Amino acid sequence: AEARAQIEKSEDGNQPLEPYQLISQYTLEPLLKSIAETLPSVTVRYGCELVSFEQDESSVTAQVKASNGALSTLRAAYMVGCDGGGSLVRRQLGIDLSGEANIQQLRQALYYCEDLYERIPIGKGRHYHVADAEGSFLIVQDSTRHFTLHSVVETDSEMAGMFERVVAMPIKYEMLYVGQWRMNLLLADRYGEGRVFLAGDAVHLVIPTGGLGMNTGVGDAIDLSWKLAATLAGWGGPNLLAAYEIERRQVGARNVAASGFATQGRRRWRALYRPEIRQPTAAGAALRQEFARVADVEQHKATEMIGAELGYRYAGSPLIAAEPGEGPKHDFMTYVATTWPGARLPHVWLDDGSAMQDRIGYGHGYTLLRLGGTKADTSALRRAFAAVGATLQVLDIADERPRDVYGYDLLLLRPDMHVVWRGNDAPAEPAQLAAMATGH
Repeated sequence: AEARAQIEKSEDGNQPLEPYQLISQYTLEPLLKSIAETLPSVTVRYGCELVSFEQDESSVTAQVKASNGALSTLRAAYMVGCDGGGSLVRRQLGIDLSGEANIQQLRQALYYCEDLYERIPIGKGRHYHVADAEGSFLIVQDSTRHFTLHSVVETDSEMAGMFERVVAMPIKYEMLYVGQWRMNLLLADRYGEGRVFLAGDAVHLVIPTGGLGMNTGVGDAIDLSWKLAATLAGWGGPNLLAAYEIERRQVGARNVAASGFATQGRRRWRALYRPEIRQPTAAGAALRQEFARVADVEQHKATEMIGAELGYRYAGSPLIAAEPGEGPKHDFMTYVATTWPGARLPHVWLDDGSAMQDRIGYGHGYTLLRLGGTKADTSALRRAFAAVGATLQVLDIADERPRDVYGYDLLLLRPDMHVVWRGNDAPAEPAQLAAMATGH
């Protein structure tokens, strides 16, 4: 509520349209599944395993094994491997991961406990970081009846005792699952080959600190999906899909670095732990005070990386009109609204209370924003997009705030609302701009 109130009052473009969301995987996945199953263009198959694939100049052929052992063949124009950190698709393509592997090994356990949340005496939160030698942290899931605990222990069975030690009160619970996971900071050397692409954890492995993993994967999916749709529709040029790796790998590299930055912050305050921190002594009190002071500074590196979340832009993309200079500096911790080509369009409220993004809509075409009552003749640009078969909507927005925040009279946006070009006069070479934006 506090974040939403701040967004509602924002006028400078430095806030997102929606506040951040904390949502458990077991809540989100059924929601996504239910939506995917309603899409007429999607067939969802369960109990299937990719065994191998091969590609030629026009298609990809995959061998798939069902849960009963039966093999089948699927053929498609393209294939995208979203198959996680151990990606078979990535391994068969011979693409390596670079970075830091196996930084630390932890165990994660899932528990069901009916009344723990109501009994927590130190305030109701979602994440509880424990001062101990095992690096423990407890996460409250959406139901407030399920909890996950992460700790560095030797065996699965130790996770029961760790839970009891962490909650520090007699409690009735059921341990539903225990598994191992490793901290990695890794980036794929390439994001695909030929007609086969990779996205999500298959190309970037980050530490959960900072919540950048799935967010980065969603960004991959958005970027690749509209380019695939354009290519299949016939108006996307050869540079469109080639730009996927150029655009998204730089974001993957920055977010792997941001995850490492956040993790270093957590390591700094955890390194101060000593067993005597719990002692009712002057030394224990001094240690607790220092521990809290450092944690209050360093933990923010994990929870306030708005620059990593909103401030990325696609530098050096063949689909973006270059401008002189280096552009805004990338900063994990801060976000300053910008329409520098390659950046995402900042959120701005319109005079009627609606959001610019909602006025634009969420279709599959390009948008030309005409701001501040401009009289520029942009009809040639409309004709240029029509010539390549791509949709271009033209929106005249007379409100003063968007012109003030965006800084230009004209902005050309892609389907993913990243800025292609900006100016105060109609583009001098509209046909060239339309060709570049559509990958020709």
